[in-house]
Amino acid sequence: MHIGILTGGGDVPGLNPCIRSVVLNADDRGWRVTGFRRGWAGVLDIDPSDSGSISDNTVALNRHNVRGLDRIGGTVLHTSRLDPRTGPSDRTDQVLSILQALGIDALITLGGDGTLRFSTHIAKKGFPVVGIPKTMDNDVPGSDFCIGFSTAISRSVEAINALRTTAESHERIAVVELFGRESGETALLAGFLAQVDRTLIAEVPVDTDRLMPLLSVDKSDHAGRYAMLVVSEGARLLGEAAPDVSGSATNRADQGVGFRLARLIEERTSERTIVQQLAYLMRAGEPDALDRMVGFAFGALAVQLVERKEFGRLVALKDGNYCHEPLEVIETGPRHVDVKRLYDENRFRAKLSAVEGMPMFLY
Repeated sequence: MHIGILTGGGDVPGLNPCIRSVVLNADDRGWRVTGFRRGWAGVLDIDPSDSGSISDNTVALNRHNVRGLDRIGGTVLHTSRLDPRTGPSDRTDQVLSILQALGIDALITLGGDGTLRFSTHIAKKGFPVVGIPKTMDNDVPGSDFCIGFSTAISRSVEAINALRTTAESHERIAVVELFGRESGETALLAGFLAQVDRTLIAEVPVDTDRLMPLLSVDKSDHAGRYAMLVVSEGARLLGEAAPDVSGSATNRADQGVGFRLARLIEERTSERTIVQQLAYLMRAGEPDALDRMVGFAFGALAVQLVERKEFGRLVALKDGNYCHEPLEVIETGPRHVDVKRLYDENRFRAKLSAVEGMPMFLY
């Protein structure tokens, strides 16, 4: 058995432990593993008749060269956001012909919505694929947990709490903007665990007429004379069009929602603000214990599915249990916060209406 593996989309901590797990479990079965560099872009850069292009875009993975990989953040296979169906032509057939020319018997893909949608596409065409969900937004449908989510929350809570010293020293309202284009789950959970004053999520338009008085009271009632506000990058102010947060931040015409909110706070109250966009720091550095554990487990389960020839599947965590779902579940996404159950729209805060019987991650 010859397995291919690739990572696509944004990097997250936990990818390397998962890669190591795939390699070790495959090696235990006597299988070969080839890693494709830069996701689907690396596959498309290969000319099967050119050994140089193969060596430039692939790496043979074995238990020796993945040793210690679990302690490293990001992805050693590197990544891209390329979807072979975009651009001047659909290059699906080219991807399939390259995989077949290299003798890949099955492919394991680690990614978010874009990577897994193309995985679903080639699975429907009959190529053996198993998908593994990763994204710090935790919005891949079919799984309660995605690789990278736990570390992103941990990093965010640490940064939010560290920022309190500056907010208090200057008696400001701190506005902390977190990643989360279509789902506010990362902001909601980070804000809850850091016990900030208010949290704004992508799913609920922000009524600033209600928000401003609450922030003023939060600050005046605090002994340290400061307040903390967390906001998803995909949140929008009531009456605004949904923000365009696609593509690189350097290419976006509009200022981020964190800065827009801070400007409104200063215009409509007597308070000063500080703004911090955590951005890539949320997914930088080594994975925490939970992302390592899930990465190892997802990798092992993916290889088990390959061994059983159960293809077109997405490894997943549901209600605290490891399982797998049809890859087509990706097409129903993305997942969103259950606002009615988990968010108080009037107070702009997380709420726990019930805990008993819920899995460890309440989402």
